[in-house]
Amino acid sequence: MSNLQLLWFVLVGVLFSGFFFLEGFDFGVGMTIKSLAQTRAERDVVIHTIGPHWDANEVWLITAGGAMFASFPMWYATLFSGFYLILLLILVALIMRGVSFEFRSRMESDAGRNFWEWAAAIGSFLAAFLFGMMFTAMVKGMPIDAHGDMTAHFTDYVNLFSIVGGVAVTLLCYLHGLNFIRLKTTGTLRARALQWAKPLYWVLFAGEVVFAILLYFNTDFFTKKPISTLILVVALVVLTCLATWGVYGNHEWLSFISSGLSLIGVVVLLFNGLFPRVMVANNAVNSILIKNASNSPYTLHLMTVIALSVLPIMLVYFIWSYWVFYKRLAS
Repeated sequence: MSNLQLLWFVLVGVLFSGFFFLEGFDFGVGMTIKSLAQTRAERDVVIHTIGPHWDANEVWLITAGGAMFASFPMWYATLFSGFYLILLLILVALIMRGVSFEFRSRMESDAGRNFWEWAAAIGSFLAAFLFGMMFTAMVKGMPIDAHGDMTAHFTDYVNLFSIVGGVAVTLLCYLHGLNFIRLKTTGTLRARALQWAKPLYWVLFAGEVVFAILLYFNTDFFTKKPISTLILVVALVVLTCLATWGVYGNHEWLSFISSGLSLIGVVVLLFNGLFPRVMVANNAVNSILIKNASNSPYTLHLMTVIALSVLPIMLVYFIWSYWVFYKRLAS
């Protein structure tokens, strides 16, 4: 494995980490439209908290997919063809939530607004759940042959481990959204977000225990990488403790940063377990390795030059956009 291959494996992980940190609270806020918010005014405020950011946050997903396609075409081909139906459902969910924000603002009737509010909430929930389910199923191991072709059945995608993974990611996103609402709003909506987060963190603790047990029995993470896996699992628990402390102590930034880092921790845990593979096969001989899945050294070198040139500009834009819209909204 070359240094460039390792670099791009890490960069793909960084891009997915950025996506889940930023789009994670978008998904969470979207789910609160029909749960936390109780009046039309509160729903307006909830949507406006992510209004300037949600579409830009999704760029991280497009960039991650593009980077995977250009740097690891075999990984991209196996993942996107093998998980085609799940990815199609994710795309439908993202489209549904995306158009709902625009269409809701143009509805004159309560029924029309209600329809698109439900579309935003359901789309946000499905996207978070399906992403969690897909990545969890991917590390469990899939029926991949020697040519990298995946022929999976329903239970390969939908099983106890993948469902728990989907629920865990959804809950993490929901709590991340609640913490973002606490940062961006005032009044009763902010107080209600705090009130809702308190019991949900105890549910999250229970979910993390169940997920860790299933991770032990359904993957080779603890046998191949026992120390790093254990450290990352403990780190996730510590971050959840910090977020809980931030909720009960009303430390808003601590809660938000900790919940976002928890989502990044999940990505790091999965990528750590994958390494040096990019796809795990039920038959270990057929697992796709980083060294075999990557593009040519010239392509990786050219991509590195482009990434180092464009990434700083992209980061400056994101920081600037959040700085411009940093003020709280009154509920």
